[in-house]
Amino acid sequence: MTSSFYDPSAAIAQRIKQERDTRGWSLAELAERSGVSKAMISKIERGEASPTATILGRLSGAFGQQLSTLLTLAEQSSDRLLRAEDQPVWTDPETGYVRRRLSPPNGGVLELLRIDLPPNARVSYPPDAFTFQHQQMWVLEGVLVFQEGDETHTLKAGDCLQLGRPSACTFSNPGKNPCAYLIALAKR
Repeated sequence: MTSSFYDPSAAIAQRIKQERDTRGWSLAELAERSGVSKAMISKIERGEASPTATILGRLSGAFGQQLSTLLTLAEQSSDRLLRAEDQPVWTDPETGYVRRRLSPPNGGVLELLRIDLPPNARVSYPPDAFTFQHQQMWVLEGVLVFQEGDETHTLKAGDCLQLGRPSACTFSNPGKNPCAYLIALAKR
């Protein structure tokens, strides 16, 4: 993946501020609800810091949204076609995790994402990030170790897993090679 694709960071920052303002929450209230510091939220909203996947998961959970919904709302349009060169690509500044939205941003009930997880990368999300969706993962290449609450799944290329009830989840790539997987999301 190259970095020449559309970077949705500014739209994400604007959406986070919009979600907070819509609820009438102060920075302190969002910080308390999400577990993300007031200073970090302020930096994100001003575009001075790019949020990590974990931080976005906490913020979306505080808003009562799935992470995917928060990102889709930041990138939404009415188009039914999303060409490869126009697909938004977001890179987690902490882990190098790359999220490419494959589905058109028109608010449909199904969303497809491609995730590229670098070797030795690990991304965790709180249960709130999965509350409003059904999710399946299909490993395209590499090995993905997925911890879902107390259960651990080791998935290899071709394996497909449907997530269970919302719980804390960790995606990790223990290998020396990149791991790529497809996520299919449907709203509950």
